[in-house]
Amino acid sequence: MKRYAVATLFAASLFASAPAFAQVDVDGYYLPMKVALKAAQTAIDSCATHGWDVTASVVDPAGLVIVQLRGDHATVHTKDSSYRKAYTIVSMGPVFGLTRTSEFIALTQKAPNGAGPELTALPDIFANAGGVAIKHGSEIVAGLGVGGSPGGNRDEACAADGVAAILNELN
Repeated sequence: MKRYAVATLFAASLFASAPAFAQVDVDGYYLPMKVALKAAQTAIDSCATHGWDVTASVVDPAGLVIVQLRGDHATVHTKDSSYRKAYTIVSMGPVFGLTRTSEFIALTQKAPNGAGPELTALPDIFANAGGVAIKHGSEIVAGLGVGGSPGGNRDEACAADGVAAILNELN
């Protein structure tokens, strides 16, 4: 019970110290499927140039899949890891002002008395690099997660390439 109290206090302190961010659909913009498809395909292609077989998932702010693509030869677990990375950034990013899951990892590691694991124990939250926020203005409107390369930092670089490929289409 004490552990949950510590986690609650830690989360409350983060909320109190962080600026207010929109969490879901404030400006009414939604990410079109064709734009999500381009981001996911670019991320997969980026990883493929290095010989990494990955899956890319794009989810909306409610955590619903807009598109999920499995690259050639990507293993079965990449479907879940890519989804969970995308879900993590759309659900935790707006709350804590984050744009990458690597930033979420750093945040949970600062947690006093083990409160970080309490945050990462929520369903579908995945404290692993590889998720990047897709923003319209200052609002996170989707998340792109990549899974399957030899290391989350490589997944995140490919996801960042996917997001960069669609920046001019986020109008």
